[in-house]
Amino acid sequence: MIPFTIHLRPGVPISEQIVYAATRAIVSGKLCPGDPFPSVRTLSREAHINPNTAHKIIAALLADGLLESHPGVGTVVAPLRDSTLRARNNLLGRQVESLVVEAKRLNVAHEDVLEAVTTHWQKLAQPTADSISRLTKKIAGDRSE
Repeated sequence: MIPFTIHLRPGVPISEQIVYAATRAIVSGKLCPGDPFPSVRTLSREAHINPNTAHKIIAALLADGLLESHPGVGTVVAPLRDSTLRARNNLLGRQVESLVVEAKRLNVAHEDVLEAVTTHWQKLAQPTADSISRLTKKIAGDRSE
């Protein structure tokens, strides 16, 4: 089973959509550091995609530092790392510019854009009950060792 939801949109490559869905699940806490990530075979079978596409997705998430590969264990969710100013600018620059251009094209007020960003930020920042439970169990397990 794939531990995140994929919302397919026409005109966007499936690999980009799955990378986005996995990234969203990781940064929102739905997937916690150390959680297993589906293998190429499982991702391919469950998402009904070519194994080469599944490999491309996992390779992209590994390259982004969102996943770690451990021999004998498999691929797991990596701890989120602090970003550098340069990395943030590289990542956010194009996307923020696209958001601003689209908002201006639609004549959306600056305050409305900020409110929408804040709402989405808070929605992703709220940990789910499942992620809190798994993290609590993981912490309790670490203390007993």
